[in-house]
Amino acid sequence: QVRLVESGGGLVQAGGSLRLSCAASGSIFGDAAMGWYRQAPGKQREAVASITPFGSTNYADSVKGRFTISRDNTKNTLYLQMNSLKPEDTAVYYCNISPQSLSRSWGQGTQVTVSS
Repeated sequence: QVRLVESGGGLVQAGGSLRLSCAASGSIFGDAAMGWYRQAPGKQREAVASITPFGSTNYADSVKGRFTISRDNTKNTLYLQMNSLKPEDTAVYYCNISPQSLSRSWGQGTQVTVSS
């Protein structure tokens, strides 16, 4: 069973930065592509960024150049560095296996609120 715990969200002004963390328990982390997802109020959950076990990354066009995904396989931890935040980045952020079709049980997520 995989347990995912996201942290690091908060309230930040537009242009600011946040670093999200995701602690994963269970044995799959090192072998799985992982991703960050977000869900804004009234919208469907969307993929933000993903990273393979070997470090290859992919980003949604809306965050490319501003967000950086990384992972520490020795700590079973996934990170998302978010810079130049915009109000439209406001959402609850989740981590899980990538792609979303292979996702396991979702954690509680971490709220990111960007004020204008």
